[in-house]
Amino acid sequence: MIDMDVQNPIYVTGHKNPDTDSIVSAIAYAALMNALGERRYTAARLGTVSDETAHILERFGVPAPERIYNVRTQVRDLNFDRPPVLSSAVTVRRAWETMLKGEGEATFLPVAGEDGKLMGMVTTGDIAAFDLESSENPYIHEIPLFNLVSNLDGRLWDRNSGVTAVSGKLLIAVPQTGAEASFPSDTIVVAGSDPKIIQAALSANVACIVICGASFDGALLEQAKDTVIITTPFDAYRAARLIIQSVPVQRILPGTETVSFHLNDYVDDVREQTLKSRFRSYPILDENDRVVGTLSRYHLLRPNRKQVVLVDHNELSQSVDGLNEAEILAIIDHHRLADVQTGAPIYVRNEPVGATCTIVATMFQERGVMPNRSIAGLLAAGIVSDTIFFKSPTATPRDRVMAERMAAIAGESLEALGRDIFTPSAAGDADARKMVLSDFKHFVIAGHRLGIGQINCIDSTELLKRRDEFLAVMEQIRKEREFDILLLMLTDVLKEGTELLSVGDLDTVEEAFNVKIKDNTVFLPGVLSRKKQIVPTLSVLWG
Repeated sequence: MIDMDVQNPIYVTGHKNPDTDSIVSAIAYAALMNALGERRYTAARLGTVSDETAHILERFGVPAPERIYNVRTQVRDLNFDRPPVLSSAVTVRRAWETMLKGEGEATFLPVAGEDGKLMGMVTTGDIAAFDLESSENPYIHEIPLFNLVSNLDGRLWDRNSGVTAVSGKLLIAVPQTGAEASFPSDTIVVAGSDPKIIQAALSANVACIVICGASFDGALLEQAKDTVIITTPFDAYRAARLIIQSVPVQRILPGTETVSFHLNDYVDDVREQTLKSRFRSYPILDENDRVVGTLSRYHLLRPNRKQVVLVDHNELSQSVDGLNEAEILAIIDHHRLADVQTGAPIYVRNEPVGATCTIVATMFQERGVMPNRSIAGLLAAGIVSDTIFFKSPTATPRDRVMAERMAAIAGESLEALGRDIFTPSAAGDADARKMVLSDFKHFVIAGHRLGIGQINCIDSTELLKRRDEFLAVMEQIRKEREFDILLLMLTDVLKEGTELLSVGDLDTVEEAFNVKIKDNTVFLPGVLSRKKQIVPTLSVLWG
């Protein structure tokens, strides 16, 4: 049985190219909801963790969230059936009885080998066809002796012959009048209590004799040679049917290839494949190709959608792929309201503060949940990072208050935390493309495509030595993603301003900020915020 709470978690995810505030707010919100008894919340991320964020996570001993690539509906999200999975060694009779015990119309059962991997699907039609074929051709090949004795509820008169299976043409023997009974040696004889028939069968050294409703004279064992002798309480007709049904179920599996699906397959793809086939049921396999259930077409009619909580964003272009197929449960954000739409009312918390971590920290306080040291430390770091140590124009007094409270719980100094956060960002040997995209967002404003990366640092001088390298990478990215303008903000905490690197439509940038750009670079004093100073300024011009 699959644990559906584990199978279908509620993902808490920030935006693509996540920054520290995005990663931390996802981790902290999931921790809060789980602490309140909602054990299904799982933090997730949509991109690579930046060096800054990785450093902070390592400092507080918290692993990075799992990475997800989309929230499209998958087979694992369906309420598929979970019938018994038959071993390939069970008898046809056992398969039939299992179908009869099943709820509803249990006409399909998966069959697996010893390793649990799929061998095929057996149906009531397969069993019926086998039964009819056996009536026309009653020769049965290698019935396991264990199966035979079990099905017949019989006793094996064992002489330690080492025989493990019997083969032969099934024959119900009746008393002969005025003639001696005779049998070919490759025969499975079903007999009654007539001693002449039993004697004749033993003399012919038949493969097996099944004696119905009577005891066997053990003295005749000396004449048995290689014949397997079984006594059963059933009558001859019933015994004959049970012998046929002793065949392992794997023998009657169709020779055609079985169409199967995996838990991670997308429902849209599955629906398309089922339309091309005429099967009524399809086995579902896990990542190890082991059978976990079966799928019918009606399961595809109303699939369960993945459930997500969005933090630190509410724009489709910045969110997880396939969001239109998911159910959004909540949005926790501090950005402008954008274009995410929902089919039903949801919980939305959007506040004009400097960091989403400030909102999540407040929610811990409101709900009376004390975060542990690691979560508190992460929240303090997330606030410091996103407010650029409270120097960003988006920073509010509440950001500082909540950062101080979280730092106190974590036993941290905000000043030391700030130095630790911003110093690694100025590393001069990191990959230029990775640095440009580490904290990167793109926007569509009045039909114009805008991309903005941001690197926060204590001293931008070292980074500016790599300006030509950054500009070359930026132009490459701009062409690849078809941006009208691509900007890189080298935000200097000490200078309280930003060295702005630009490629694309430079005239628009100059007009928007009333500056003259030289060598694709200009210093913007007092500009620290992407969302509050860069995007709104260009939006006014383009709007």
